[in-house]
Amino acid sequence: MPLNMHALGRPIGPFKRDYTWKDAVLYALGVGAGFSELDYCYEKNLKIIPSFAMAMIFDVLSQATINAGVDLAGVLHGEQELIFHNSIPSEGTLITTGKVVDYYDKGKAKGALVVIESETHHGNGQKLFTSIATVFSRLDGGFGGKDRKSVPVEFPSRIPDFVVDATPSPDQPLIYRLSGDVFHLHVDPQFAAMAGFERPIMHGLCTHGFACRALLSALTPGHPEKVRRLTCRFSKALYPGIPIQTQIWKIGEGKALWRTVATDTDQVIIDKGEFEYGNTPQDEIRFDDRVAIVTGAGAGLGRIYALELARRGARVVVNDLGGARDGAGKGSASPADAVVAEIRTHGGQAVASYASVATAEGGESIVKTALDAFGTVDILINNAGILRDKSFIKLDPQDWQAVVDVHLNGAYNVSRPAFAVMKAKRYGRIIMTTSAAGLYGNFGQTHYAAAKMGLVGLMNTLKLEGERYGIKVNAVAPVAASRFTADVMPPEVLERSRPEFVAPLVLYLCSDRCSPNGDIFNAAMGYYSRVAVVTAPVRMLARPGEVPTPEAIMANITAISDLADGKTYPGADAFIGDLLVPPSALDQPARPADSKVQTSVEAVFLAMPGTFVAEAAAGVDVVFQYRIDGAGEWFCTIKDATCTVSAGQHPQPTCTFNIAAGDFLKLVSGELPAMQAFSFGKLKIEGDLMKSQLVERLFRRA
Repeated sequence: MPLNMHALGRPIGPFKRDYTWKDAVLYALGVGAGFSELDYCYEKNLKIIPSFAMAMIFDVLSQATINAGVDLAGVLHGEQELIFHNSIPSEGTLITTGKVVDYYDKGKAKGALVVIESETHHGNGQKLFTSIATVFSRLDGGFGGKDRKSVPVEFPSRIPDFVVDATPSPDQPLIYRLSGDVFHLHVDPQFAAMAGFERPIMHGLCTHGFACRALLSALTPGHPEKVRRLTCRFSKALYPGIPIQTQIWKIGEGKALWRTVATDTDQVIIDKGEFEYGNTPQDEIRFDDRVAIVTGAGAGLGRIYALELARRGARVVVNDLGGARDGAGKGSASPADAVVAEIRTHGGQAVASYASVATAEGGESIVKTALDAFGTVDILINNAGILRDKSFIKLDPQDWQAVVDVHLNGAYNVSRPAFAVMKAKRYGRIIMTTSAAGLYGNFGQTHYAAAKMGLVGLMNTLKLEGERYGIKVNAVAPVAASRFTADVMPPEVLERSRPEFVAPLVLYLCSDRCSPNGDIFNAAMGYYSRVAVVTAPVRMLARPGEVPTPEAIMANITAISDLADGKTYPGADAFIGDLLVPPSALDQPARPADSKVQTSVEAVFLAMPGTFVAEAAAGVDVVFQYRIDGAGEWFCTIKDATCTVSAGQHPQPTCTFNIAAGDFLKLVSGELPAMQAFSFGKLKIEGDLMKSQLVERLFRRA
């Protein structure tokens, strides 16, 4: 089965992992720490072993390997590089996104390399570490791809500067696997024998953790936060209980080479290790080499955005028509020019744009200004606006159109050409400026509120279209002193509402450190909060196929409106997917306890032909049998690029999937990764294991 070239560059995740001090301590014990290194094993003033990072990203590595179409029978962890931007806190939420960045062909008999890159942020937005993992796929070589030559690492001819001995316990894998890497090879004697080993072997990353501890003790004792980079190549398998030795050579200030050998045989277990360490650089959000467009930047919020972006290294297009508050008049170059001059006075780079966002030509012109001056666009803040407040009856079509043209159409006019540039370069940040008036309503602002809520809809779809290209789109609802609010806010409120209080949130959302995508935030007077569309659990008021009466709606309006167990949805597909799985009914006759789950599983199989990817099925002739514990049996026949699904048992299935109904529903929704389900024993596969992997390629998630 060939590697999946379509997986290259496609975002994976985000995967969220909540953890506490107990997870960090369990990892430390799993890689051999104990009373002699109490800082890593005691929650009082706990310090984190940096290689703990690997225990937190198994999901993204597993999913990337599956997406790449790797033959799982020949998978080995080949190389690993960790780059640390900040030390890992002792608890919180880690958010990891990744992608397959390259394939290398070592030859038909030599295998292939799959390079997986990921970035992990803490829930507070702080970027923690980058992982570059190389998976060695022994059975996937010979696909005609490029080769990668190994970069030599020359160890000094002298004896090591440090030698750290350790002896992993014979039971070490049993502890280490509790951190999440539960692959059968490290615990199941029969599975290990099938893989060609006399007994279960050490996790390579467990030995990696032993080596990391050795490097810490030799080079940064008591200061794991000084670790900047850790890289190595995995060479040989190691059995638990075998003594090891980590050999370390200092080669310069803050740099060392290392390797780990099995003491009894001198076989190199981990090779070509590099280690960099030193003081943590200042953690500052920067925009060096980024190009930003800020519309409506001649005053107020836009001016502050432009100044702050430039102060942190961005090159800025300061766009402002220079018109009156209501959009009347021909405009003036003075506001934009003044901000440009201010940026240049402080050593920044900026150019002015006087085009109106209200026309498509104006939007194209603004983006062209960025391209002509700086060659690209990385950031767009849609900030331009006008006000023409009137009660609804007094609102004439001209005023309605003028406000919609600047706020909603203006964001479209500039975002569309900017989005094209960002898509081509596979990176971008777009900010929509919505408003409390749109989110909650405000007297006399029907046109303004409609436009501002329209921006939320624009954001909701752009976040989906841009996600695979590294483009993130968010919305901010600011309350800030400006020419729009100067005559409606008391002086003391104006002072508390300075634009400087809004800018920090906007700058974070514009940065490469930003983790949210498709979120709405309030920002006012130093207070910040997320806003979301929350959907109450759907209620079925009649039997399937029957139309409920208005009286049934009236009788259940309180339940229909109850948001107590509400949820947010990442997109319309997810919401419609919930509708396809019938909820518990308010007025339906009582059913057996598992009938809801059974009905849900049935809905998945009935929908399966609609998720079939026919173009991926050329030459495929398979039968997938599903035994769903608690919901019956189904089989899927794929032949001649067609898919049929039937209830019951097939006499000769290609492979059979055994899984509990609840886990099956989590699997098809993406909540439970397939590799994790298989590794944890929740998914058992009989028959042709290799062809079972076709499922990932032949069906898309609804």
